Amino acid sequence: MRASIRETEIYFDIDGAGLVPDGGRMRERPTAFIIHGGPGGEHSDMKARMNALTARMQLVYFDHRGQGRSARGDVSKYTLDENVEDMEALRRHLGLGPIVSIGTSYGGMVAMAHAARYPDAVSHLILIVTASHAGFHERARQIVAERGTPEQQAVCEQLWAGALDTIEKVRRYYDLMGPLYARRFDPVAAAAVRERGIHSPEALNQAFAPGGFLRSYDLRPELKNIVAPTLIIAGRHDWICPPEFSEEIHRLIPGSDLRVFDESSHSVRVDEPEKLVDAIQGFLVYRRRA
Repeated sequence: MRASIRETEIYFDIDGAGLVPDGGRMRERPTAFIIHGGPGGEHSDMKARMNALTARMQLVYFDHRGQGRSARGDVSKYTLDENVEDMEALRRHLGLGPIVSIGTSYGGMVAMAHAARYPDAVSHLILIVTASHAGFHERARQIVAERGTPEQQAVCEQLWAGALDTIEKVRRYYDLMGPLYARRFDPVAAAAVRERGIHSPEALNQAFAPGGFLRSYDLRPELKNIVAPTLIIAGRHDWICPPEFSEEIHRLIPGSDLRVFDESSHSVRVDEPEKLVDAIQGFLVYRRRA
């Protein structure tokens, strides 16, 4: 499905019922936005890991502008600020009240900014392996220098140089980096994900290349504005958004909860998928918005 909003077209898909029979009435369930990472990725890989959440809520998946199945356009508008406004416009387009906002990696950055700028639009905020400012770049460089193979170090330099400018180069990056992204990396399964996924090098480089928006962003001053109950999930072995960045977000969002998954790297949904779903579902049950 497609929504024409803000002079672009955003692709979205819905999984799970919004209304369910409950005795003599129909009960409305929460709606969650599942916000993919990247930039340069899309929503489809999230479905394989997050669909278990439909036991408790309706899920809305969408692709950021210029990515996946959403419309291409002015590359200068492939930014975090535009993604935040697109997300809010989509929520309103769908006629939704406060949503459960679940953002992973770059999706967590979008979710954080959206919850800070539109506090009444979010009932619960769940941030998975993310960072609130550009400092994660330098730390990731240090970790790759310590843990990475020469091939991994070289392909990361291509990422930070803005040189992953073809789909083939992006796929090679993820093939080489897979063992750092997930401790339970399965090359066959990962190849299938890459084959069916849609890669968007322009969006990736708009974020990571020298002068890219993720090289200078800083959401820390805004985090005090978040009022939704917030769960922060980190991977103990995460190389690109290591747990100290989740710990910092936890300190800056009043009343937030922090969970560090000891057997996970950046791809928690691959390393500890059942534990991830249980943590999200438990949080929604036991933490209510004031």
